[in-house]
Amino acid sequence: MPVRFGRKYGTLIEPETCKCCDPSLNALTIRMNADLSRRGFFLGAGALFAAAGLSGISTTAEAQTGGAAGILFENVRIFDGVSENLSEPSNVLVVGNTIKSISAAPIAAPADISLTRIAGDGRTLMPGLIDAHTHIMFASVPQAAVLTSDIGFINVAAVKEANDTLMRGFTSIRDMGGPAFGLKRGIDAGLAAGPRIWPSGAFISQTGGHGDFRMPNELPAQPGDFSYSEKVGAAAIADDPGVVRKRTREQLALGASQIKLMAGGGVSSFYDPLDVTQFTLEEMQAGVIAAENWGTYATVHAYTPKAVQQAINAGVRCIEHGNLLDDTTVAMMAEKGIWWCLQPFLDDQDATPFPEGSANRKKQIEMFSGTDNAYALAKKHKIKTGWGSDTLFDAKLAKRQNAQMAKLARWYKPAEILKMATADNGQILALSGLRSPYEGKLGVVEEGALADLLLVDGDPLANIGLIEDPAQNFVIIVKDGRIHKNIAG
Repeated sequence: MPVRFGRKYGTLIEPETCKCCDPSLNALTIRMNADLSRRGFFLGAGALFAAAGLSGISTTAEAQTGGAAGILFENVRIFDGVSENLSEPSNVLVVGNTIKSISAAPIAAPADISLTRIAGDGRTLMPGLIDAHTHIMFASVPQAAVLTSDIGFINVAAVKEANDTLMRGFTSIRDMGGPAFGLKRGIDAGLAAGPRIWPSGAFISQTGGHGDFRMPNELPAQPGDFSYSEKVGAAAIADDPGVVRKRTREQLALGASQIKLMAGGGVSSFYDPLDVTQFTLEEMQAGVIAAENWGTYATVHAYTPKAVQQAINAGVRCIEHGNLLDDTTVAMMAEKGIWWCLQPFLDDQDATPFPEGSANRKKQIEMFSGTDNAYALAKKHKIKTGWGSDTLFDAKLAKRQNAQMAKLARWYKPAEILKMATADNGQILALSGLRSPYEGKLGVVEEGALADLLLVDGDPLANIGLIEDPAQNFVIIVKDGRIHKNIAG
């Protein structure tokens, strides 16, 4: 029955009800929860926000349509994401969030848009960088803090890291495990600055696997008891095909664009030696099939031949890491057309600092020993190779995201490195198919592609070291047709 306040207390409810009780806002909440396909929600969110008096909050729909705004880059030389050489001096017109035209001849400014002109002065225009293996929620926070802090603190740290990532020129990332759904939603809604995120959600692990972060005093686990990392969406423990299937479907329901399965031992985890193979074939197939039925794919964390071969037999489409693989296994990957997202892990300043003599440090040294051979095998078998930073638990290392990419010069030419971090990683993102959270082509500078762009002060094809200092050398950063940084003068 309705509550009657009477005239004496009428001022408490008139002339407006509070926003938390507003019917339009409640309708918005219901719609957001019901439509996690992302596109369908954001197309109508602007109208619902306006009805609820929240029209000041921007939405993806606004960013995607772009309105009547444009950017004209004049006198730039283009690295298109694929070519080995820069273009001749060119002009590039962006309208909304799309590259409208590219021409060596001057481009007339359209009369019906608000245009920002950028004098390129011969600088290099290239696609925004793509990191295909990140953990945006955990990159800059120490491991002890991740396991013990309130999730609100982790979210705040991740918002800062997302902005810093964008300012390093990374306009898209594939998040390979962690509770990043809320961060992604906030960025897409314009509440925070950051890259586009392809989220995996919780990484799915067996008991004692690379994603099992429970303390020893939490084992044996009680039936139906979920650990802190599971409750906050960082990990999902599964030990039979049915539970693997269920946990996979849960992440997909929450909006995962791909699924991450832990197929073998890891360096930073507590329990598992590096050589162990995780999950049975039937368990892994359950996750792979569930992802495929959802129109996307599964990728796996693994280092060793046995773990990767089982994953291949289960039907995965991408391998993360694989630093200890042999010729036979890499040949299998080549035959199946499987992507390899490989990291240049070396025992240098970018190594995660584990105590000398510790089990983690011993595993780390073993893994480092295979990196040179892994890249040699990738090149020998012409594997479709991507790159990702995979930084965890260290703010100083997170800041070296660009330097870690430049380290690929040990094995590749500058044009090959930039192609890997743009067009090739863009193809990895596209593996998500209809589960991709953003419509349009990324990783290239071509007409019709999404306008994620960097203006570089110099020629990175001649000097890959330019990308190591984004604060100085990335004079303009554009994501989705919007300028986030401009120091071009």
